[in-house]
Amino acid sequence: MKDLFDKVLSNLGPLGQHSHEAHGYFTFPKLEGDIGPHMVFRGKKLLNWSLNNYLGLANHPEVRKADADAASQYGLALPMGARMMSGNSVHHEQLEKELSAFVQKEDSILCNFGYQAMVSAIDALVDRHDVIVYDAESHACILDGVRLHMGKRFVFKHNDIEDCKKQLERATKLAEKTGGAILVITEGVFGMRGDQGKLKEIVELKKQFNFRLFVDDAHGIGTMGPNGGGTGEEQGCQDGIDIYFGTFAKSFALIGGFISSTKNIVTFLRYNMRSQIFAKSLPMPLVIGALKRIELMRTKPELKDKLWEITRALQGGLKEAGFNIGDTNSPVTPVYLNGSIPEATNMVKDLRENYGIFCSMVTYPVIPKGMIILRLIPTAVHTHEDVKYTIERFSKIVDKLKNGEYMSDSLAKVDVDL
Repeated sequence: MKDLFDKVLSNLGPLGQHSHEAHGYFTFPKLEGDIGPHMVFRGKKLLNWSLNNYLGLANHPEVRKADADAASQYGLALPMGARMMSGNSVHHEQLEKELSAFVQKEDSILCNFGYQAMVSAIDALVDRHDVIVYDAESHACILDGVRLHMGKRFVFKHNDIEDCKKQLERATKLAEKTGGAILVITEGVFGMRGDQGKLKEIVELKKQFNFRLFVDDAHGIGTMGPNGGGTGEEQGCQDGIDIYFGTFAKSFALIGGFISSTKNIVTFLRYNMRSQIFAKSLPMPLVIGALKRIELMRTKPELKDKLWEITRALQGGLKEAGFNIGDTNSPVTPVYLNGSIPEATNMVKDLRENYGIFCSMVTYPVIPKGMIILRLIPTAVHTHEDVKYTIERFSKIVDKLKNGEYMSDSLAKVDVDL
């Protein structure tokens, strides 16, 4: 018989195996100072493209004041207990009403964490008789929720409507045998590629198939649509989304999330989502802070306008300079390169140490071997000077990559923090 610790330590996983070389630099880095385009990393101020602070609300003066005032008035303990038992308040209910109006749904339920909420909602909605159909490039929170599903699941190729239709045909035949229902799950904006999910086309499939649509719009809420109401609003099909999920971790620059749907479905979730029934209610400062943030989203459209001004400048400039940014049609800006994991680490180290730029590096196993993605997240508080500087420096490091200057058999040498 094996010892549990011996077993797990003999296989640290595809990312964990690099922890002794990467921790504190490539993984678990510490960014210090005020949240914004310029932050301190290991004692150096770097231009930062790695935070999902889309609308620049993290350090907006009205937001900081609301957060501070709420923390001073209520502390972090109130309300005490789970929502169902003793943790409800008029502010929680007000936020749910305002979120519902913002995303054009009847009702909403607040959730402590977005990841947790998606997993738990999927678990609550489907049973072993039901069938799930989902996009192949769905976020890990969807994948983990799907894996917990006791029934059958079918995956369709990323944003491939013909394949989605094929999987719906298979799901329909199976659901007719089991007496179950069909839930289709996809994303509004895919956080790695930056492309929008084909929500309108999927909604159209309801004319041929009987299913409900669940959309994770973590990157779409606040950034997409004329009023910031999300990707369904952007595509003119919000009514066709049966269950809508948004997180506070991106545009809101906060913690938590919400799920919106009809009153009856939200009531069902309130009484059946185990992650919310058995978890402490969101602390009051987070609720008050979210109310201030949604107020600014409604009353200051210039925040989203500035985000898109910087996004267009960055993406247009990168394409003009010859970079491959794929088919993004959101603020998420991936730069696709070819190279090994060691090359990626040497390049990113060069970017940080010699060019003053901090951005996220994505390699295998998140994407196929031989590929590198440098993912840039523009915000409303970046400047055109930031954009110009970045494109010029990216051109230099890509020339080095093509010339083999980052070739190595091992990860870049750094002083790790373990």
